[in-house]
Amino acid sequence: MAQQHLDPTDSAAVVATGDALAGYLRAQATEFLRALRAHRETGGGTANGAEESVDAARLLRRSARRISGSLHTFRSLLDPDWSEEIRPELAWLSGTLGLEHAYEARLERLLLALHRLSGAAVLPAQAVDLAVPAGSRAAGTAPAQAKAAAGSPGGPAGATAAPERGSLTVGAAKAGALLERQLTLARTRAHSTALQALGSSRFHAVADKVALLASDVPLTPAAPAADLRPLAAAAQERLTDAVAALPLVTAGHPYNAEALVHGLSPDPSPHPQDGPWHQVRLLLRLHRYAREVLHGGNNPVDVRLLAAGQALNRHRDASEAAAAAAQAARTPRITPATAYALGVLHADQRHEVEAARFAFQQAWQKQTVNAP
Repeated sequence: MAQQHLDPTDSAAVVATGDALAGYLRAQATEFLRALRAHRETGGGTANGAEESVDAARLLRRSARRISGSLHTFRSLLDPDWSEEIRPELAWLSGTLGLEHAYEARLERLLLALHRLSGAAVLPAQAVDLAVPAGSRAAGTAPAQAKAAAGSPGGPAGATAAPERGSLTVGAAKAGALLERQLTLARTRAHSTALQALGSSRFHAVADKVALLASDVPLTPAAPAADLRPLAAAAQERLTDAVAALPLVTAGHPYNAEALVHGLSPDPSPHPQDGPWHQVRLLLRLHRYAREVLHGGNNPVDVRLLAAGQALNRHRDASEAAAAAAQAARTPRITPATAYALGVLHADQRHEVEAARFAFQQAWQKQTVNAP
């Protein structure tokens, strides 16, 4: 499949060498230290401080992911002992800092879906939430609105639900309360874990290494003059191979009944169809970071690549939300109405998974078919 417009060897990247990699890593290390300083200064003591602290944590994750991803793609140009030592630590830090936001976004997504499925009219906040990237605060009040609507007898859910949706409406409030208890507890634990991580000797060791990286990148002796394009092309090839292994023919249809198989089974393991798609998402991220290294500050925005990445982000969010609904449905001694609402919610999120796969398939086919 031709992908010339994604080719890292285009004219803008002809002169990219190990020196460009060193400059990119220094810049990301500087961003990491700047975000760390902002996080320490805000501390989250006030409402504004908490918001700024969340932004600082997001920037910490962003730079940590880029440093770790670049160390992976261009590892042959870096000191192997140093690279293999810091890369897992950056992955640990990024994952730890991202858990709290992930639980918050998952709860918001599930409560809004419950509100929609219970028969209520779509809230303006829901429409905004569907139009903005995940993590945006544009729909910050949507969970409370969804809970109020789903749990209030006189609210839209109770007033407009059709008779055949009675069981779902009855169970929606209890299902929402159960999900809120479980995910809020998980979010609280993730917040405590993140605070402990940021105060740990393990984190300080990572921060010290990143601080050194901001001034001294441990390249191999031959790296400064080495051409980065073959390594970037290898990252792209791994992505292309992984996409080729996906069932894109199935994803070309908006509904896949097999996506519901084993969804509410006693087996809590992840859905067997999801793993390869999550892997493609990670490889797409590595490809994007490699493009950033090659192009430096002049990295062109590929809207089709961006659309593919957004579809895979929605895929991950929906699959994790479906798993959370399935886990809640396994809670002992819940009422049949609550279990029914959670089952419908699980099916809804698995349908969202299929919609995201369809969107990715459409975006990827545009990349390959329309390439000059």
